[in-house]
Amino acid sequence: MFTLPQKDFRARTTCLGPACMQDLGSSHGEDLEGECSRKLDQKLPELRGVGDPAMISSDTSYLSSRGRMIKWFWDSAEEGYRTYHMDEYDEDKNPSGIINLGTSENKLCFDLLSWRLSQSDMQRVEPSLLQYADWRGHLFLREEVAKFLSFYCKSPVPLRPENVVVLNGGASLFSALATVLCEAGEAFLIPTPYYGAITQHVCLYGNIRLAYVYLDSEVTGLDTRPFQLTVEKLEMALREAHSEGVKVKGLILISPQNPLGDVYSPEELQEYLVFAKRHRLHVIVDEVYMLSVFEKSVGYRSVLSLERLPDPQRTHVMWATSKDFGMSGLRFDWINQVYLPENHARLKAAHTYVSEELRALGIPFLSRGAGFFIWVDLRKGCRGSGRCLQANPKWQKTPVPLRARSQVTNAGELVIVSWPEGPAATVDLGHSGAAED
Repeated sequence: MFTLPQKDFRARTTCLGPACMQDLGSSHGEDLEGECSRKLDQKLPELRGVGDPAMISSDTSYLSSRGRMIKWFWDSAEEGYRTYHMDEYDEDKNPSGIINLGTSENKLCFDLLSWRLSQSDMQRVEPSLLQYADWRGHLFLREEVAKFLSFYCKSPVPLRPENVVVLNGGASLFSALATVLCEAGEAFLIPTPYYGAITQHVCLYGNIRLAYVYLDSEVTGLDTRPFQLTVEKLEMALREAHSEGVKVKGLILISPQNPLGDVYSPEELQEYLVFAKRHRLHVIVDEVYMLSVFEKSVGYRSVLSLERLPDPQRTHVMWATSKDFGMSGLRFDWINQVYLPENHARLKAAHTYVSEELRALGIPFLSRGAGFFIWVDLRKGCRGSGRCLQANPKWQKTPVPLRARSQVTNAGELVIVSWPEGPAATVDLGHSGAAED
């Protein structure tokens, strides 16, 4: 859903993303399809789908060059996920299986959601729901979404239903916005590391580029923090893109941030929006984790809570039920009195447990108060070039080489790691989100 409401800095490189796009140099005038299709002559990765491998054919001769490029990209990106589904961890049935640490899902409140959705007032299907609706979504739904976001975003004025568009997920929103806001070959600025699937959403279908704004993982001054986004960094990334002949059309912000968990302050948001207005840039603000802030001290504020937007016509806010709820249609009183307090408590308990384990193992990590993820630094615990070969002795009682099945996937996004006689794990390495470290 989106609304339309009233230190030394290293040179930036404009990229199309990982895998087939990262080594294309500066041939920015070429069409994306032509750029990526050159990689298709390489041997495609072996395809193993969930369930019957025969259901997925490796023959792509019947596809267009664009279709082959999209298929190659998705096969590479999904390789680790398919491997996980073929060997899922189960404490009793498959104790040496794979634990997925690379997919952002909240499974802590299934009991609450299943109970609520089984109530009689949820079991309603009216004829209008089975018929064609306004392309923006049913009016009653857009009215409820406007009320919902006005309330939880603390908007100073109620949002108008006519400014709300409902689509079938965040991926569709990114693709739609990229298509209608940009011409093919234009770009969005995006701070890194970021949610890597955005590359597919805006690039594969809309032929829109991503210009990376690399953030420093180290504290560079008394008034800075790790991975801090500043207007200076945005300006430098914009100049770098222009120097390479790329027209930047907008800026993508994620708050709370995925995967770092950072939350932008109202002052920072205003600075970014003023920067965008100065350069006539659209701003897409992804607030999909808006209701998954479990630490009150972080002081989360939605963009829609600001008293004044510098450029309302170029400000687009996204939210979806997939992360905060996993579904829609839940009543507000139940949300406030039951679901959100319990969900926040369980998120905080899970975060505390993982944090304490990481501290005990001496593994550095970012401690934030939002989302489903923790950004950890495993560099000191692994040796080898490009893949983890041996565990740090501090991390286990008896240091032994990792199992031979440990690997970095073709896309360089996930590593499958396990110790002998123990479960494996898939971990997002940050490559898909253009993390420099």
